[in-house]
Amino acid sequence: MQTTNEIRRSFLDYFASNGHEAVQSAPLVPYNDPTLMFVNAGMVPFKNVFTGLETRATPRATSSQKCVRAGGKHNDLDNVGYTARHHTFFEMLGNFSFGDYFKEQAITHAWTLLTKEWALPVEKLLVTVYHTDDEAFDLWKKIAGLPESKIIRIPTKDNFWAMGDDGPCGPCSEIFYDHGDHIWGGPPGSPEEDGDRFIEIWNLVFMQFEQAAGEIVGNLPKPSIDTGMGLERISAVMQGVHDNYDIDTFKALIAASEHLTGVAAEGESRASHRVIADHLRSTSFLLADGVLPSNEGRGYVLRRIMRRAMRHAHLLGAKDPLMHRLVPALVAEMGQAYPELGRAQPLIEETLEREEVQFRRTLSNGLKLLDEATAEMGEGARLPGETAFKLYDTYGFPYDLTEDALRSRGISVDKDGFDAAMAQQKAAARAAWKGSGQAADNEVWFDIAEREGATEFTGYTSTSGEGRVVALVRDGKEVQSASVGDEVIVLTNQTPFYGESGGQVGDAGTITGPGGLVIAIAETAKPLGRLHTMTGKVEAGQIKVGETVNLVVDEARRDAIRANHSATHLLHAALRNRLGDHVTQKGSMVASDRLRFDFSHPKALEVEDIAAIEAEVNAEIRGNEAVMTRLMTPDDAIAAGAMALFGEKYGDEVRVLSMGRSNGGKTYSVELCGGTHVNATGDIGVFRIVSESAVSSGVRRIEALTGEGARQWLVAREEALKNAAGILRTTPEDVEARVAALLDERKKLERELAEAKKALALGGGGAAAAGPADEEVSGVKFSGQVLEGLDPKELRGLLDQAKQRLGSGVAAIVAVNDGKASIAVAVTDDLKDKASAVDLVRKGVEALGGKGGGGRPDMAQGGGPDGSKGADAIAAVKAALAG
Repeated sequence: MQTTNEIRRSFLDYFASNGHEAVQSAPLVPYNDPTLMFVNAGMVPFKNVFTGLETRATPRATSSQKCVRAGGKHNDLDNVGYTARHHTFFEMLGNFSFGDYFKEQAITHAWTLLTKEWALPVEKLLVTVYHTDDEAFDLWKKIAGLPESKIIRIPTKDNFWAMGDDGPCGPCSEIFYDHGDHIWGGPPGSPEEDGDRFIEIWNLVFMQFEQAAGEIVGNLPKPSIDTGMGLERISAVMQGVHDNYDIDTFKALIAASEHLTGVAAEGESRASHRVIADHLRSTSFLLADGVLPSNEGRGYVLRRIMRRAMRHAHLLGAKDPLMHRLVPALVAEMGQAYPELGRAQPLIEETLEREEVQFRRTLSNGLKLLDEATAEMGEGARLPGETAFKLYDTYGFPYDLTEDALRSRGISVDKDGFDAAMAQQKAAARAAWKGSGQAADNEVWFDIAEREGATEFTGYTSTSGEGRVVALVRDGKEVQSASVGDEVIVLTNQTPFYGESGGQVGDAGTITGPGGLVIAIAETAKPLGRLHTMTGKVEAGQIKVGETVNLVVDEARRDAIRANHSATHLLHAALRNRLGDHVTQKGSMVASDRLRFDFSHPKALEVEDIAAIEAEVNAEIRGNEAVMTRLMTPDDAIAAGAMALFGEKYGDEVRVLSMGRSNGGKTYSVELCGGTHVNATGDIGVFRIVSESAVSSGVRRIEALTGEGARQWLVAREEALKNAAGILRTTPEDVEARVAALLDERKKLERELAEAKKALALGGGGAAAAGPADEEVSGVKFSGQVLEGLDPKELRGLLDQAKQRLGSGVAAIVAVNDGKASIAVAVTDDLKDKASAVDLVRKGVEALGGKGGGGRPDMAQGGGPDGSKGADAIAAVKAALAG
């Protein structure tokens, strides 16, 4: 018997040996198709190739594509565990021709693989074709030799495939396997076709027409092939079983579940074990592909799948969290084919355990209240919608869980009543919001958010993708389209553009679309905290609501922002390590060209502190440790040692960022943060603090650069140093010594100049003729002088010397500097009763345009703003002395 892994491998090997490129499975999140929640078919990753938007180097491909069907129109969730072939996760084997071979070779490959390579009995096979596809009908007769009775014409759309109302389409040919007459059911097209005897194992799609508005308008220039075979279905056939859950992979997972619960997969417990095995696969693969549980979008579907499995673990009597303990069994079965499972195993196990612990609390409370509410109800009764809503709103018990819990008792739930209660709550929330002082022009976003729900942010794992335009806003109002020259705000159902929040600036980039549309996005905001709105100018074409557009973030700018944001986390940790645990973040700004970080600290940092903090951050960068992300409740995150960011509002779930090296079991930095970050600390490059300053009392600010910005800053400083060296006529290495020598020389010259001015003021040296001229004023010796460039500090010393020279008299000196003047007056002791230095200096100050002046009767000083009036000030002193 071939194992599932061997069947997958042999399929890919067969087509690889026939000129097909074996392509790795794409992630489950379909970034090239915003209309899909998850990849649900093997052709989804090749959608743009089939439509002509992309080209491939090789015209043939083969893959085993991971698929999930658990939301939207492809929602198999409620059937999983109770039927033989419903799954939330499955693998789709496929071979593809992009304008290369067509029907004849596709049918030849299918028949050769099934009957020759895999040796399936021909008598067990039959096929269907679209009722007008005579070509396919004849080819099956020719290639397979099937009788006409086993080539069934189907007139319904079951055998006609279309990508949508517009685009490629064409007839299908499905291959069925007959499991035997011991199973009820008839062949396709018969009244008993819904039975389980005849099972479709392979669908061949012949893309040959172009469709517009649901009508065929012509032939495709290059007809193509898209096929899909469920690996689980073909494994059941080749392993001789009828039920997909009896194949080797599921048997191994169910055996692990039986072992851990101690309950055999029999009777009522059989469905629970199947649910657990199936949901273990879908949740683990979704987690490995970057989807994390949340209350919106894909994360909500993931959480719903998790909780359904966890409830069945509860039904089996599991006393402790179960799901995370089954992950090793899954990795053992599928990890070789999908290595991402092994890489993500710690994250998968941790997330499943945390979610199950949290869910068990919710389940315990909810089931108790549900039992009380339905104690008097019997089979056929209906739980009021208001009661179901109370369980949901007050106790966190999801509606679908209420339905699931009551199904086995034959009790239904009033869905209309639940929806009415939900609508009433939304109306009350809207009224409360309007009265909260929010800007009136934000109301348009409340309307849109209520109608469309939250934007799904895909930018943690990608900087490009597709989105469906759900709203356009211009001048505060919704519009249906925008044309060249219009400034418009674009909202899509999903986007890789990060909306400004948490101190991180929003993304910029480009939106392109049908008809040559180009919009240059300048900024991205996050109104109401759950919408990502992209603002830009339409440069070409026209954008319309409902269209699918391509979204491309400016990746170089995003990388710089990521580096700066991650650096703030390392900086925060380094500050606390150096300065103490009193340091907490008080604000931040993370842009592409710089970062700013405000923190609590009572005084300026010493030069040594700044150097040590910068060195510590750079050491963590060089450590190049991977940056890890986990999703936790705020309380659990903080209890685990995560730092909460200043001013951030936290919901039920938070992202916890861990980065840096581990020391004694403690990671260097662990913080709550919803921003985008580097994959490893080494991506930051280098960290440089450029300033440290005060913001307010007890709050300091550091501004810093990383990566290319830091490099350019250092280059600019080096150039400035080289220029300075050139001016000083020395080398950069000797600039410090050269500047020190020049400063010493300047001090020496300043001293010599000061001495010369003193000598000038005293009439000494060769400048005696220019010295003070003594005269008599009312019988008193007087010396008056105006000196340019004299330091006012020298005035008192000069006047003391003037008093000694005069013996008895009055001296006045005005020192003029930078247009302003200082004046000082001295009176010898024998004249203090006749003249006061204070009174005299005030007259001089008044002449200089100033006020006041003071000192002692023998020495006083003051100043004024008008240095050009120095002579007038001396004259005013003389006049006052003359009386």
